Amino acid sequence: MNKLRYFVESQAFGVCTKLGEMMNISASSIRLYFIYTSCLTLGSPVVLYLIMAFWMEMNKHLRRHNNPTIWEL
Repeated sequence: MNKLRYFVESQAFGVCTKLGEMMNISASSIRLYFIYTSCLTLGSPVVLYLIMAFWMEMNKHLRRHNNPTIWEL
């Protein structure tokens, strides 16, 4: 079961982990609340999760574009 968990955590976008770091809450509890709210609201938080994942990737791309490394010049 731990192999599956580590695989999913490494392949996911890291939204719950980032939120946990920002709010100083464990990422596993955020994931658990996300699963509960997804079941209760018929999956509507999935849209919010995808928007946040897109935003995080755009921020990463913009930071890399503003501060290129020596190899990207």
